[in-house]
Amino acid sequence: MSERTDSRGSNIRDTSRRRFLKTSAAAAAAVSLGAPVVRTRGARNNPNANTFHLKYAPHFGMFKHHAGDDPIDQLQFMADEGFTAMEDNGMMGRPIEVQEKVAAEMSRLNMTMGVFVAYAEFQKATLVTDDPEVREMIVQRMHEAVEVAKRVNAKWCTVVPGTYHQGMEWDYQTANVVENLKWASGVLEPAGVIMVLESLNWYANHPGLFLHKIPQAYQICQAVGSPSCKILDDLYHMQISEGNLIPNMDTAWEEIAYFQVGDNPGRKEPGTGEINYNNVFEHIHKKGFTGVIGMEHGNSQPGKAGERAVINAYREADDFSKSGLI
Repeated sequence: MSERTDSRGSNIRDTSRRRFLKTSAAAAAAVSLGAPVVRTRGARNNPNANTFHLKYAPHFGMFKHHAGDDPIDQLQFMADEGFTAMEDNGMMGRPIEVQEKVAAEMSRLNMTMGVFVAYAEFQKATLVTDDPEVREMIVQRMHEAVEVAKRVNAKWCTVVPGTYHQGMEWDYQTANVVENLKWASGVLEPAGVIMVLESLNWYANHPGLFLHKIPQAYQICQAVGSPSCKILDDLYHMQISEGNLIPNMDTAWEEIAYFQVGDNPGRKEPGTGEINYNNVFEHIHKKGFTGVIGMEHGNSQPGKAGERAVINAYREADDFSKSGLI
């Protein structure tokens, strides 16, 4: 996409995302080259794996020291450990044959496909403008996203509208974003695909992006008025941008379709920072959320020990027994 950031995050300044997508691309290459698959487990065969209350979704590369580099083996490992979903930011940039292999294995394992990035701009003011070429671009991008979603059985795709325009009043920019997303929704809605708008923090990762808070995303989704335009509430980013996670979640609940998590500071697994994810996950569960919670973070420790620490962290955060919920 020339200078525009694509689904593989070529211009993303957030090093964590670059690392995730780089790992995904390497794993995809292994599948496309027909790398041999050596499995040491059967699906759901780990007697120590319990079912989680929520659909936490790891990403490719998170458990590579246990499962190896092949994405199919990694999916097997995720399922064996009790995870029932997986997300892949870079799915849209993978070869079609790789998408089909991943989708087939996830179907076999009864796993839910989480988000992939359909459009993300981190350096230019795009959707905040009324440029006809930008509108044509986002409509075409959504047509492409629909095809990928069909191929991999995905329901959600991520959209980041770009930076704010320093020479334009903020309210005009908001109106332009709403109009552009109405056009995008017109493509997605007949296909049953939902774009989830991700607000990203200015202070640690993405200074200057237009969309950076949940109330702002809520206003836009209300104005677009489509079931195909909803919110991705990334709790790592929102802890930095605004805090007040649970009250903001409750106020915007009708527009939230997807969550992503990571602790702060550090953007690692729950329990490594300041967010009480046990309380947050319990609250989400009590509200009846049945969607996906993407594990969009790194591992705090290296190697197999670090991967086991991630799994144990989610077991701990997902344990609601102290509250009497189970």
